[in-house]
Amino acid sequence: MKAAVFNKPNEPLEVKEVEDPKIYFHEILVKVSACGVCNTDLHYIDHGVPTFKKPPMILGHEASGIVQDVGAQVKEFKAGDHVVIPPVFSCGHCHNCRIGRENICLNMIMLGNNIDGAYAELVKVPAKDCIHLPEEMPLEESCIIADAVSTPYHAVKNRAQVGPGDSVVVLGCGGVGINVVQMAVAAGGSVTAVDIVDSKLEMAKRLGAKNTINSSKKNDKVMMTEIRDLTDGGADICIEAIGNPKTIEMGPSLLRPGGRYVQVGYYHKAVPLNAGRLMFREIEILGAMGCRPVDYPKIIEMIRLKRIQLEPVITHRFKL
Repeated sequence: MKAAVFNKPNEPLEVKEVEDPKIYFHEILVKVSACGVCNTDLHYIDHGVPTFKKPPMILGHEASGIVQDVGAQVKEFKAGDHVVIPPVFSCGHCHNCRIGRENICLNMIMLGNNIDGAYAELVKVPAKDCIHLPEEMPLEESCIIADAVSTPYHAVKNRAQVGPGDSVVVLGCGGVGINVVQMAVAAGGSVTAVDIVDSKLEMAKRLGAKNTINSSKKNDKVMMTEIRDLTDGGADICIEAIGNPKTIEMGPSLLRPGGRYVQVGYYHKAVPLNAGRLMFREIEILGAMGCRPVDYPKIIEMIRLKRIQLEPVITHRFKL
């Protein structure tokens, strides 16, 4: 099969022929229709963040495709089925898996990190972790359900617990952040979207954001004052979706007393936070990682009902 192989950081991926994956009794072989390019992949490629599997390897962890073959004990899938492949495979028996938090499985295997991923024509995955996709859903566009849409769902619904009337500040409107905006709007939140790129803010507005702020055009103090004015003294919820130390440090300061801060963006170094402010204002700090398997059918239904849009948030398409 053809694959885009990651050989080492700061080098382009190498498109080459590699061996087809061989499936075991519990796995399925998927012909990849599309795979999203996640910022996490760019951390590996451009910034030297290490993968668990040493290169050369195949990256890519948010894919959709068509089942080509199934293992001997697989009953829930057959050749021809349309599927979405989640980025994380769970063990099914650790403490977190037993309480329904498979997204933070203690023995998780990440596609395109621990094992070869989906920047390839074929990928093998455990059948238990795959998600059925209705055939009427657009197959290529649905690849982003795996991560860029499901991660925001989990962050907004399960961690931030956005509800009708909540004021929500979203820091960053990239591939994940723009879908945080969509999910927060769908949950009934009044969203203020912050980014440094006008075109991203225009997209956020089209997808339902009530307010937008270009933070590159104002100093931090002015921006923070504007957000407090827009949210009547501070937001109920702030979701950081960039992984930038400046916005991580700033985020809790944008909240009202008793507000909730959710970290979705990935950053691999320590960031200072004002512990006294967190204590006196009773600010909640939460992380959000991936999505629980039980939530994928709900997300697919939201897309089917057009409460969430896929096509507008896809900016580029590349052939393998």
